[in-house]
Amino acid sequence: MHKSAVKIIIILLHAFVGWMLCGAVMFIGMAVTSVENTLIVHAILVPVIFAVISLIYYRRFNDTSPLQTAVVFLAFIILLDIVVVSLLINKSLAMFESILGTWIPLASIFVVTYITGRLARKSS
Repeated sequence: MHKSAVKIIIILLHAFVGWMLCGAVMFIGMAVTSVENTLIVHAILVPVIFAVISLIYYRRFNDTSPLQTAVVFLAFIILLDIVVVSLLINKSLAMFESILGTWIPLASIFVVTYITGRLARKSS
């Protein structure tokens, strides 16, 4: 496999793991508490999850700049949310009407990934 293809797969796998962990938070939360509580917990845990995921990525691979990584993570998460969550599971794009449920977590993914990348580059 070409080296650049491997790099793309690695960064997308990191984004996918983060997306899956966030999905697990939603799935478990919906089983044990209200939708509102689940969305609050999700909004709090998303930046924590992506800080850890991006730190692992930057320490082990660091093949992209902080801005590139944040854009790739965000774009991949949005694609998965649209295709898998909205169209396949919910059969509706209504989730994108929720600031707490969608836009705050998406913004935090971008911001925390970018900041983690900047900090990781300063410390190395």
